[in-house]
Amino acid sequence: MEQIMKEIETYFIDENKEEAVLYIMNKLRTKEIDVLDLYTNILTPLLTDMTCKLEDKRICIWKEHVRTGIARTIVESCYPFILEKRDSLKLPYRGVAAVLCPSDEYHDMGARMVADFLTVVGYHTIFAGCNTPYRDFHNAIHIIKPDLVAISVSDYYNLVAAKKMIDEIKKTVSKSIKIVVGGHAFYYDEANKLKMVGADCYANTYDDILKIAEDGVIL
Repeated sequence: MEQIMKEIETYFIDENKEEAVLYIMNKLRTKEIDVLDLYTNILTPLLTDMTCKLEDKRICIWKEHVRTGIARTIVESCYPFILEKRDSLKLPYRGVAAVLCPSDEYHDMGARMVADFLTVVGYHTIFAGCNTPYRDFHNAIHIIKPDLVAISVSDYYNLVAAKKMIDEIKKTVSKSIKIVVGGHAFYYDEANKLKMVGADCYANTYDDILKIAEDGVIL
């Protein structure tokens, strides 16, 4: 695992998308790494700690976006391995899960990986992604009929939008829906922020998602 981390980190630093994707796909095919370990122990740390070591700080954000793009391609390429993992675990079907971000929230890589976690633990997962206008979700929710809604918030200032979204979901839908939140905006003081937005659970890892699917509550 440590050697794989060093290799992929080098590809990220060099912004070598082609080699990064091919390297990870090979490691997954040869079973040298598990897809859940890849998400949890390699991609998440790399995305969390994108320290810019350049003297010219003006291009640091640009490089962060490029590296996030590489990670996104890796995650999208992993979908067959996600389905393989789901089928190997043979967990019970949990229902439908919708994964989205509030309007004006543009960071959704964490949400994208959570969508795959939900698939692995038994949900039919619908991923809407970043900057989801609530009205569009509101119009579709009676067709989707989700059993779980996961909302990812990275920017603290979007917590208000998340609260409004959750309040509207509760008013709109008659059946019980489990509402899960996550993202950088909840990393500190999770319990109080969870209460503030009115969600049922907070999730940060695959294990959190599994516990929630089995009716555990993460505070």
